[in-house]
Amino acid sequence: MGGKHKGGKDGGPPARRLSDLLRLTPGEAVDLAAHDPRATPGGPRGKAAGRAATAALAEPLGGLQERLYAASTAGDTRRVLLVLQGMDTSGKDGTVKHVIGLFNPAGCRIRSFKEPTREELGHSFLWRVRRALPQPGEIGIFNRSHYEDVLVARVHDLVGHREIRRRYGQINRFERSLTDRGTTVVKVFLHISREEQRKRLLARLDTPEKHWKFSEGDLADRALWPDFHRAYETALTRCGTDAAPWYLVPADRKWYRDWAVSTLLRERLEALDPRYPPAGFDVAAAREQLLALG
Repeated sequence: MGGKHKGGKDGGPPARRLSDLLRLTPGEAVDLAAHDPRATPGGPRGKAAGRAATAALAEPLGGLQERLYAASTAGDTRRVLLVLQGMDTSGKDGTVKHVIGLFNPAGCRIRSFKEPTREELGHSFLWRVRRALPQPGEIGIFNRSHYEDVLVARVHDLVGHREIRRRYGQINRFERSLTDRGTTVVKVFLHISREEQRKRLLARLDTPEKHWKFSEGDLADRALWPDFHRAYETALTRCGTDAAPWYLVPADRKWYRDWAVSTLLRERLEALDPRYPPAGFDVAAAREQLLALG
């Protein structure tokens, strides 16, 4: 079942949770060609219904986020980290805009990881990642992440193969340490087709208001599409664990992408079931005093 977008075990009814449908099975080799980027597993019927369903998630997501933050004021150290990875134009920025926009920004910590600075290069590749982690009660969002250091670094031969293999293990240990300390890690691979990327790159070139989103490096990386796919397949396979599994979200249809990521977050937050803390004072006495003050 893991990530193959089929029904339940032994041909039974479809899984009730979207996370069951989109989860890649840890330890199982990932073949991206086996996953349809235009599929809509478990999703609403069509774009209009999908957008309406995403909008309807705003209230429950907002409520869950508030409860998570409120619980932290009473010592609850739990937090959530959403990791977004995907090929260029897969929709990482769009997901942040349309999904994270459903949350109160005061409780979110968003970080976009670009080419490392000189200071960052002077440290372990995980150094800058650790500095950007969410605090208790927060929802952190990584637009790209530590996985760039086993993707871009591998495809562009920035470090040796032995170092890349070592980093897979470092990532697994790092993510396990996060979950052990109360961080729910939600890793999402936004899966688009080569044809869809071509359309989105052309849209950037044909729309003056989108020229700022285009760089000549996009063309160079597109020429390396097979290499990036192989690098992703290896990273998804080597770094998918029970503690921090990968979820493959078909992303050719933007409306489905937004609904799916929103739904994954809702399911993970509901599993945490954060609670409002009890009052640490005499409520009745405070109310009586307030009324007396007029």
